[in-house]
Amino acid sequence: MVDVSGLSIAPGDPRDAGAAALLRQSHDLMRALFPPEDNFFLDAGALRTPDIRFFLATRRGETVGTGALALCDGYGEVKSMFVAEAARGQGVAEALLARIEAEARANGLPLLRLETGDRLGAALRLYSRHGFERRGPFGDYPDAASSVFMEKTLGPERG
Repeated sequence: MVDVSGLSIAPGDPRDAGAAALLRQSHDLMRALFPPEDNFFLDAGALRTPDIRFFLATRRGETVGTGALALCDGYGEVKSMFVAEAARGQGVAEALLARIEAEARANGLPLLRLETGDRLGAALRLYSRHGFERRGPFGDYPDAASSVFMEKTLGPERG
């Protein structure tokens, strides 16, 4: 059973204390799992540029997740998806991803792309469940051994 009660997804500031703490946890995890050359995460400054839409998932005043959409030429890129360990399995990632998809559609983007790590099984399952399929590298990404590249065509929003 997915518990989304009291969950709010809204634009936020990556410098917010709760967001910054989750971003640090995410970056620490990536550093522990992958070699430095295979880490492509964005710092708080990069997440505040005009081409990034940053979102916070909060529940009862606590930040429980982050996610971002990078507006690229002809597509959107899912960035900085991370959910606090205590909030995993409660629909937070799904809600963040839905908000990112809605933002991409609102910006007229026909597809979403992402890069994630091959050792992040829960993330790979999430993206696959939501229609993302594997593809080759895109943008400025190298063909890193631990990277998994995925893409989803965005159709019209269903009501």
